[in-house]
Amino acid sequence: MTAADLPAINASLNATAGALLILGMIFIKADRKQAHGYTMGAAFVVSSIFLVCYLLHKYLVAQEHAADPTRALHTPFGGEGIWRTVYYVMLISHIILAICVPPLAIITMRHALAGRYEKHRALSKITLPIWLYVSVTGVLVYFFLYRWFPAAAASVP
Repeated sequence: MTAADLPAINASLNATAGALLILGMIFIKADRKQAHGYTMGAAFVVSSIFLVCYLLHKYLVAQEHAADPTRALHTPFGGEGIWRTVYYVMLISHIILAICVPPLAIITMRHALAGRYEKHRALSKITLPIWLYVSVTGVLVYFFLYRWFPAAAASVP
C-alpha cells in the first residue's frame, strides 16, 4: 500500500461512516434500539479506522517527501477563483469540527452504554450533525483534491 492508495480508501471510510450514521438515526426513530446501538458502534469503528488510515497517509507522504516535510501536512489544491474559497471554507470547518468528533462520540456513547439515555439523547443532538457533516465533507474534500481540482492540473509557480 502506498500513500496514493489511501485518499480513496479514506473517502470510502468517511462515506461508510456517514451512511451508518444515517442508518443509526433511522433505527432509533423506528425505536429499534439494539440495531441503533450496533450501527452507531459500527460507525465509530469505521471512523476510527479512517483516523488510523488518515494518519498513515500523512506518515507515508512525509516519507515520500522527506525534503519538504510540510507536504505531508498540506495537499495542494488545484482549483481557482470561487472554488478555492468554497474549498478552503469547507476544509477549515471540516478540520475544526473533525477535532471535536472523537471526544463527542466517545462521551455520547458512554452515556448510552451507562444507561444515561437522557444525557445520551441530549448530547447526540449535537454529536450527530457534527459527525455527519465531518463525514460528508471528508468525502467532498477527497473529490475536490483528487478528482475535480487536482494540483497537478494547476499552474503552480
